[in-house]
Amino acid sequence: MATDTTTVHVALSERSYDIEIGPGLLADAGQFVLDRTVFNRTKCSHVVVITDSNVESLHGQSVVNSLEQAGIRVDMATVPAGESTKSASHADQLWRLMLEFGADRKSIVVAVGGGVVGDLAGFIAATYGRGIRFVQIPTTLLAQVDSSVGGKVGINLPGAKNLVGAFWQPAAVLVDTDVLNTLPIRDYRSGLAEVVKYGVILDPEFFEYLEANVDGLNDRDTSVMRHIVARSCELKAEVVAADEREETGLRAVLNYGHTFCHAVEAETGYGTYLHGEAVAIGMLCASRLAESMGRINAEATRRQQELLEALGLPLAVPDVNHDVLIQSMQKDKKTEHGKLRFVLPTRLGHVELVSDVPEELVRAALITS
Repeated sequence: MATDTTTVHVALSERSYDIEIGPGLLADAGQFVLDRTVFNRTKCSHVVVITDSNVESLHGQSVVNSLEQAGIRVDMATVPAGESTKSASHADQLWRLMLEFGADRKSIVVAVGGGVVGDLAGFIAATYGRGIRFVQIPTTLLAQVDSSVGGKVGINLPGAKNLVGAFWQPAAVLVDTDVLNTLPIRDYRSGLAEVVKYGVILDPEFFEYLEANVDGLNDRDTSVMRHIVARSCELKAEVVAADEREETGLRAVLNYGHTFCHAVEAETGYGTYLHGEAVAIGMLCASRLAESMGRINAEATRRQQELLEALGLPLAVPDVNHDVLIQSMQKDKKTEHGKLRFVLPTRLGHVELVSDVPEELVRAALITS
């Protein structure tokens, strides 16, 4: 591993693992997987790489080549790009492919792609053979700072996002920051929304850093990229270590904006909005809701809006019937006995899970001023 990497440790007892972050790391993927997947003194001999149609030629084949050079037998499964791939039908196809590849309990799944690939491949690893090991190699900013860390894997149902899944921690995560230069601008900006989220929920100084480095963020400055990826991973790792399976309520803070976000995604058709775009819309809705409840001041909402706008993210709620959006929110995993619950800020750097939020305030928060 290169000397200019940053290592973030996710402390989860026997399920602990490291996130290696730095430039040019894909070339070392084969050795990385070998080193991180030794089991009972036996090195990995078979890997199934799961990637998508956008990433296969860009990065998937490079990972395959590196694995083969390390002496590992490799099979590759390529799924269509897009949120709609996170489905039961594609999971079924992958289970069948795993069988055709001769995968067994000692095989390793390596996810190469964005959040959709990571969630789907992780779900396959969690369920095939009652659970086999997997490694995350995220290739989008959103996946690098969020979905590849923490072990949440799963698929969507037609009307509810991420409702079928598991907590299944990776053996390791490899983050090559150079791949961010290959991202289309829209995908890159989508990831920045999750980065902003970390500042709002956990670290006001990080939020200030983002405000002060808008140009570097938009220009994909190398040093800025490394810092925001590493700090985001550190913040998420701290939360995951404290509440791995969302049993204490602490991990719920990571869902800031996501109740609104998931409703927008589901009711506009998965893929109309990228996840980070919907997160940006959802965060601003949640901040307006918190403001209407007297939990924060208008300044906190304004700062979020100005930063998200400066990073080129959409903020207007789509033209969808508000009754439909609220019905969709009722399906959110945080809902209890039909009562809406939201993660809401009290100040920049701190959020809380708030129960029994009045529906009329939720409706008002959907109205963009």
